[in-house]
Amino acid sequence: MKEEKRMKMKKALRLMAAGLLSALVLAGTGAVRNGADVVQAAGSMNVAAAISGSNVNVTASATSAPVSDDGMLYLFAEPVYSDVISTNALATAPAAANATFSTPLNADSADSRLYDKFIVAAVQGGQYVPLNPGAYIVNPEAIATHTFARTETGLKGLLIDPSKLTNGELQDLGVKQVLYNISVNRMLGPTDNPSYPTINYNYNGKTYQMNGVLVAEYEHIFGTLSKNGIQITAIFLNENNGRNGHFLHPLSRDGFASPHYALNTAEQQAVEDLAAVASFCAEHYSNSKNGKVDNWIVGNEVNKRYEWNYVNISDINAYANEYAEAVRICYNAIKSKNANAHVNICTDQQWDRNTREAGKYDAKDFINAFNNAIVAGGNIDWGLMNHPYPVPLTWAAYWTGGGYYKNLVKHNENSPYVTMENIEVMTDYMCRPELLSPTGQVRSIQVGAGYNTSQGENYACAAMVLAYQQAVNNQHIDTFIFSRQSDIAEEIPQGLVYGLTNVDGSHKTTYDCYKNLDGPQAAAYIQQALALRGASDLSQVIIPR
Repeated sequence: MKEEKRMKMKKALRLMAAGLLSALVLAGTGAVRNGADVVQAAGSMNVAAAISGSNVNVTASATSAPVSDDGMLYLFAEPVYSDVISTNALATAPAAANATFSTPLNADSADSRLYDKFIVAAVQGGQYVPLNPGAYIVNPEAIATHTFARTETGLKGLLIDPSKLTNGELQDLGVKQVLYNISVNRMLGPTDNPSYPTINYNYNGKTYQMNGVLVAEYEHIFGTLSKNGIQITAIFLNENNGRNGHFLHPLSRDGFASPHYALNTAEQQAVEDLAAVASFCAEHYSNSKNGKVDNWIVGNEVNKRYEWNYVNISDINAYANEYAEAVRICYNAIKSKNANAHVNICTDQQWDRNTREAGKYDAKDFINAFNNAIVAGGNIDWGLMNHPYPVPLTWAAYWTGGGYYKNLVKHNENSPYVTMENIEVMTDYMCRPELLSPTGQVRSIQVGAGYNTSQGENYACAAMVLAYQQAVNNQHIDTFIFSRQSDIAEEIPQGLVYGLTNVDGSHKTTYDCYKNLDGPQAAAYIQQALALRGASDLSQVIIPR
């Protein structure tokens, strides 16, 4: 019940972002009366926070001056997990339609403001009343200390088999991009292996112990990939594996079994530890020796709440708000180390099903809800990883799907699913003005999909070739990650046979197909795919953007 009450309080604050004038009274300090009743906020303000030198500059604006008993406005900085004003005012300004404040950033100290939400309040009826729901710093890259040039040599990517890292396959295949998972909760904690000792990491006035074994494992993988000129995308995943259970959101601790869980943004230790781990990863994997990670993804297919980001919050807006807080923590941690890094969210191929199935949200609806939450707290340059797998997942030869398939995969924004055949639906949608980056650009977009070979390797090969051509001919797609390098024995009984190699390591037809997607033999493979598809020219099956 305590956590349900906390969620209701957070929702009350966030409603202000939608233009409501009512707000939760937040307890102040000093002579101003404290309270916990809901009151009418006489006016609201648009508030923005940005780093300038060693300070945070906060601007507040409204159509008219807010009502203020004492003629003043007050600036507060609250941690992400706080739902009340628990601190002293950092700065004041006269109550006017436009106000500016400045306060020290205190970077890399116990009083760091990098992750705080800034609230402008006025005294009304003897109480501090917030005039905005909380504004976060939008330019953490201003203090980046480990920025490096991005590795961008092509969009052909692969979910790799780490056991084959040095067997020459990645070079033979011409892999340009790689996706790899990081268990974020396992990164923290001491190790007792003398060969890979605990790494002490000093951050924001505290010393954190990082798992030396895991750090070394990622160093080997990322370092090898970087030396071969391959761009790296890493995914932060939160498991319930007995390590650092406090990383689980309080509303994820009800015993529900899921592969991955929502990150905890509701408690102080978890927030500080997550920021430290994200900062460490961005800093440590920023050179040729340890490996250079260009892209970071927070969670996998998070619109499928039950399967991949479990937390017991059913309302899509409340759920998106919780996830947005985790993304913002990771974003500020990563971008404050490497200004050129991309920080992305991840959705699946269920685009606009309008399903009532529990624990699932349409990707389109979730993207809208997430973007609204981010814009309300200050727009940042987040990107998108989408998984446009075929429908159904096991059906590589999508063009043979008949009426059933055509009713699910359409070329308009209301399509129930997005696959690589109609990927323009998703990229067109991301061009909408309200979804553009803070600089007015289409956000970075990565895609990832796999094609089942049990239906026939020739079908999987054709689907792969045509999907890649869709990506090549869509200017908004930065990366196409194919799943996967090797078959997974546990997935085969489910009909998910996506590997370029069999379990025994032997190469499939799709191995050579992938190898020649962008090589001198690509034209021949394209013609073979078109023939199987029943087309004579790419223009008949590709929708360029």
